[in-house]
Amino acid sequence: MNYDIIVIGSGPGGYVAAIRASQLGFKVAVVERESLGGICLNWGCIPTKALLKSANVFEYISHASEYGIEVKEAKADFSGMIKRSRGVADGMSKGVQFLMKKNKVDVINGSGKLKRGGKVEVNGSDGTVTELSAKHIILATGGRSRELPNLKQDGKKVIGYRQAMVLAQQPKSMVIVGSGAIGVEFAYFYNAIGTKVTIVEYLDNIVPVEDEDISKQLLRSFKKSRINIMTGTNVESVDTTGNGCKVLVKTAVGTETIECDVVLSAVGVSPNIEHIGLEELGIKVDKGRVQVDDFYKTNIEGVYAIGDIVKGQALAHVASAEGIICVEKIAGHHPEPLNYNNIPGCTYCSPEIASVGYTEKAAIAAGYEIKVGKFPFSASGKASAAGAKDGFVKVIFDAKYGEFLGAHMIGANVTEMIAEVVVARKLETTGMDIVKTVHPHPTMSEAIMEAAADAYGEVIHL
Repeated sequence: MNYDIIVIGSGPGGYVAAIRASQLGFKVAVVERESLGGICLNWGCIPTKALLKSANVFEYISHASEYGIEVKEAKADFSGMIKRSRGVADGMSKGVQFLMKKNKVDVINGSGKLKRGGKVEVNGSDGTVTELSAKHIILATGGRSRELPNLKQDGKKVIGYRQAMVLAQQPKSMVIVGSGAIGVEFAYFYNAIGTKVTIVEYLDNIVPVEDEDISKQLLRSFKKSRINIMTGTNVESVDTTGNGCKVLVKTAVGTETIECDVVLSAVGVSPNIEHIGLEELGIKVDKGRVQVDDFYKTNIEGVYAIGDIVKGQALAHVASAEGIICVEKIAGHHPEPLNYNNIPGCTYCSPEIASVGYTEKAAIAAGYEIKVGKFPFSASGKASAAGAKDGFVKVIFDAKYGEFLGAHMIGANVTEMIAEVVVARKLETTGMDIVKTVHPHPTMSEAIMEAAADAYGEVIHL
């Protein structure tokens, strides 16, 4: 079974690379050990957003009186929410199956492993072994929930994100370890439907990769929603011998024990680089990531790697972009290397978070003299009408040339707004260009223009 390109893994990096390769005229196969679409589509991006939407609808109903609507007491149907989430994921996976057929990409079910001489060995779940060959092999094996030595996951009382999406019953209480995107999204979901949630974060701020102003605002919003948050706190151990869990944590003032039904470990993602033949071929790895050049070629001719197993942000849209760049380079095109400083990051808790580029601290550390503008949604007509006044838009410009260095947003629908800034930065738009661009009113997005105007002392509505 000979191909031009074999892709191992069918997540948003793998299946997108395969489709683009087929469009470019290559004969392509994808090797997938589970379901088409990978973790993102089946156990990450898509089903979690379905759960979050259910929580969002439940919150709307619970606060219907604030909008002049009378609704009898609503009740969260936990199993119904889980069922809907799985249905959404299954539908999207079938969509990827259709795309594979449409683009004439062969799907080989099983675990793929690199062999010498441009070969891939596929071990099927039924014990069959198939050998494929190709001139070009792209590794897109993704990642999994990271485990800490003192926080081993048993899948029942100490769980990862996969189990958190399919629990048999709603826990009355939950401790979430880690406050990155996964942690705060699940914190919002479970708290919104009535679970008592405690977030334990080792660092001093929640969502620690975000601008500090964003972290502080989310902290305020979460505390208002009665989520218990412990920062600067380390989990020492978890005792699961009883009916529930006893979580021993160490804070700045000593140790304490938190009792809960379930502990969710949300401390990041580990790349899937084991058992795929890296060592046998001598492919270079650094700090758990496969080393690649700007076009995702490894040190071994004909072998490439994209997505969570290489440098850069472990995000679905990053993997997709890398896959397209990789196959276009193989095809002899001249794609631009990916600019990892212009990658939008989105977190879908409530309020949502979206950001791109430099934080204020990072811009100063990089040597820029900066102008900073900020516009709160409490001053937005659309936000007031929608009953979503929490949050703000913060923008950062280079004071000398007006270069758009970064933007940081927290509030309703900001994940839909961030693309404006990504495009503006790609096109080298200046701060005054944003100020002088007419934005529609009333919209949440006009807060970007107002924040830019604030940076230049021209804001009208503050």
